[in-house]
Amino acid sequence: MASQSAGIGEEAGSRRLPRSQGFAEEVMKVIRSDIMSLRIPPDTRISIDQLARELGVSQTPIREALSQLEAMGLVTKRHYVGYCSAPQLSRKQLDELYEARLLLEPYAARRAAQRMTAQVADELQRLSAAMGPHNAFDAYDQFAQLDSELHDAIALASGNGIIQEALSRLHAHFHIFRLRFHSEVTREAHMEHEALIAALAGGDAEGAERAMREHIQKSYDRLLPFARD
Repeated sequence: MASQSAGIGEEAGSRRLPRSQGFAEEVMKVIRSDIMSLRIPPDTRISIDQLARELGVSQTPIREALSQLEAMGLVTKRHYVGYCSAPQLSRKQLDELYEARLLLEPYAARRAAQRMTAQVADELQRLSAAMGPHNAFDAYDQFAQLDSELHDAIALASGNGIIQEALSRLHAHFHIFRLRFHSEVTREAHMEHEALIAALAGGDAEGAERAMREHIQKSYDRLLPFARD
């Protein structure tokens, strides 16, 4: 396990957060972003003291945020160590993640197509356009955030809150894996998204289910060579 704490190279308080009504939630989003972007690498100890100084907050919202992230599976709590970012996915875990995605997401896409509205279709097309190959991304996590929003919007449009919640957790682990091992996938993913959104916008339930299944399978095939045993 890496022993380097979060906040590497940051001056104390350099990322201070403005206090607001959803302050604890904002702290959680900052730490989650650090994990998703690999600023906090997998299997790394997270220093509560250092984060509190860096963000200019007390330890209480930091602990609340880490507790939420632990429930999401992005953070673990270990005896004599404290909070750590979750370890990198193994091949077995990657297989299980994609098995769950294949069970849930094609069905969610079918239901979303059946319930599609013009407003949701416009939002999906906006997100897909923002991920197009003509856009320059400073870092892969920017693409990953848009990809998560797109898949979450489809899950939300399915009308099943339990599926949406489950997929949100799965996608976080998926992007951490892809960030670490395989970042040259944006063009292929964009083309697959375009086919999926065309079916969704057209209300083609069978086509949307098929396009989502093909997208997930191709995503798995792209990542499989980089999985560890």
